[in-house]
Amino acid sequence: MMPATDDIGDITKPILRKLPTPLRSLERIAWNYWWSWAADGANLFRDLDPAAWETCEHNPRRLLAETSDFHMMQKAIDPAYVGRARAVAEQFDRYMAEPVHKYGTESGKTITAERPVAYFCAEFGVHTSLPLYSGGLGILAGDHLKSASDLGLPLVGIGLLYRYGYFRQSLTREGWQEERYGESHPSEMPIHQVIETSGAPMFVEVLMRGRLVRAHVWRVDVGRVQLYLLDTNIDENVAMDRLVTGHLYGGDRETRVVQEMMLGIGGVRLLRKLKIEPHVFHLNEGHAAFLTLELARELTQGTERYSFADASRIVRERCVFTTHTPISAGNDTFETSLIEKCFDTAYEAALGISHDEFLDLGRVDTNDDLEWFGLSPLAIKMCRSTNGVSRKHGEVSRKLWQGLFPPGTEIDNVPITSVTNGVHARTWVAPLMRELFERHIGRDWVQVAHSKEEWAQAVAQIPDDELWDVHRLLKEYLVAFIRQRSFDARIDRNEDAAYTEAARTMLDPEALTIGFARRIAGYKRWTMLLTDIERLFRLIENDERPVQFVFAGKAHPQDRDAKLILQQMAVWEYDRRVMQRAVFMQNYDQEIARRLVQSVDVWLNVPRRPQEASGTSGQKVAMNGGLNLSILDGWWIEGYDGSNGWAIGDASVGTDVAQTDAEDAESLYRVLENEVVPQFYGRDAHGIPREWVAMMKRSIQTLLPAFNSDRMVEDYTREIYL
Repeated sequence: MMPATDDIGDITKPILRKLPTPLRSLERIAWNYWWSWAADGANLFRDLDPAAWETCEHNPRRLLAETSDFHMMQKAIDPAYVGRARAVAEQFDRYMAEPVHKYGTESGKTITAERPVAYFCAEFGVHTSLPLYSGGLGILAGDHLKSASDLGLPLVGIGLLYRYGYFRQSLTREGWQEERYGESHPSEMPIHQVIETSGAPMFVEVLMRGRLVRAHVWRVDVGRVQLYLLDTNIDENVAMDRLVTGHLYGGDRETRVVQEMMLGIGGVRLLRKLKIEPHVFHLNEGHAAFLTLELARELTQGTERYSFADASRIVRERCVFTTHTPISAGNDTFETSLIEKCFDTAYEAALGISHDEFLDLGRVDTNDDLEWFGLSPLAIKMCRSTNGVSRKHGEVSRKLWQGLFPPGTEIDNVPITSVTNGVHARTWVAPLMRELFERHIGRDWVQVAHSKEEWAQAVAQIPDDELWDVHRLLKEYLVAFIRQRSFDARIDRNEDAAYTEAARTMLDPEALTIGFARRIAGYKRWTMLLTDIERLFRLIENDERPVQFVFAGKAHPQDRDAKLILQQMAVWEYDRRVMQRAVFMQNYDQEIARRLVQSVDVWLNVPRRPQEASGTSGQKVAMNGGLNLSILDGWWIEGYDGSNGWAIGDASVGTDVAQTDAEDAESLYRVLENEVVPQFYGRDAHGIPREWVAMMKRSIQTLLPAFNSDRMVEDYTREIYL
């Protein structure tokens, strides 16, 4: 899975200082993102210099380079800190020494270190300090790598190193979103440049737009899994081509095509350079679909000179596809003129097919010459299996792509299955909650959670008061975090003094706190809460049983309608009746997400059915004892049992959008007023809301085992990869 150590260049590895001898192990740990989910891993770096940790945006490599000599020596002579560093290093060494497993028994069908899973994705959300993600798809991909590492599944990731990543968000005083891009410098990141045996940087080349574009290769260590990233920002390329890996989901449609060519075609060529022959190629969303054409080209141009039809049959046996999009408009499609501009006709000739046959690979209706080229149709046609990311999404996908299968194929017989998403428990469970689990369940609590029955029994033994105390502390920390972030943001916006100062006292740690954070899009129905503003004010302004809201999310830079939705929410908090009970957190990222999902009382989700493919943020909340208040769509259809959270409306899909929205809004208000608020504020003589805590336990018992990424990766291995 991993090249020989002498293939990794020294140009990135040394820290630009010599660490004190007692702290030398920190350098070794910093180069592997295992620390980000290890017990005491993140805290170990933070405690070295908390101020520098924030300035470095939680990048351990920068931290070790920029921490002052004084702070470094303070820790080097602190026996307690040195002991912690030694313990984490020993834990890391034990983890890395665990064997990578073989999966499967049939000859030639075994996943091994020599024949791993090759996992292709356009974005990877491994950690905040590696800004290669925009949202849920990337976070899911990062969690997939982490669970593969924990489970010992041989797997390598293939992606792109975006020099400017996804945008960072700031709001004007008028609530309008502004985007800015910060450049990532590989020399400051815990990533390695991959070097050929000759000593030169490894590279791959892809012909696009009539030019050969070269990409260098970087390696990120994610536990026992390697993530390889292609980078076109090198001197050999012209300025336009250096930006192929410039911005994640940025630029125009042409940029998107060439990015996806580099990911798919370049990714296959990279694996050949690394001498990795995958057991299976996993296309996580359609962005990597061009890899199937490259695999076919290898066969049509190889020594046996297969026909494209025969090559396609072989490729299908080696590729699997996961779709994450429940509506046709959300899938990448391109005008045929763009495909023609970016692909060379020689590539079509190498496949042994005509121009029309090439374009038909990306069409649902091959008789419609005006239909755009779609990557999802290409992936479905060229992969042996296609799956959605929840049971409902599988059902929606069968209907959506029915036209790709022979006429007369019934929807139920469309061969699209599902594997429901999950999240990485060690990453998303708060350290304080993790400590509670370790104390009452054991250090192997993650393994215990692999058995639903054993887990349920173990969680039942956690004392109510201890669970409630942990949750209260986490919420107090969330409020302090929000106050500090909001104060700083208002200073930056040059808000008036009174409004800026109000940030120091906003929100109440004892009040019912509802979180709502996700991408801003029309179908997410961000403004549903505002449909009956006086009813909402009665919830917010109730002195005895107040409700408060925390919002966060980004609108796509080119989506003006989404920006207008965001502006409405952001400006709303200026209302004096609202400003102490509602806040919009700008620049939603992994750090804000972690604070929210680990601390809120309730997680609100109101997408328009059935447009939520799965959703994973609510799963993270449930692991931390938070409760979901959600539309019955995506994963919540499978998770909700009537005792572990609340449902808004029913699972039916209405034909009248306005009527459905109104009915769901009415259901939302009714559940809040009659169930959520009374249950939260119903306290016993000790001040503990016993019914609420019982529901928290039920949420942890039923949802953590079912919706963690260990279960997800095991399902993929058993049902898809093998």
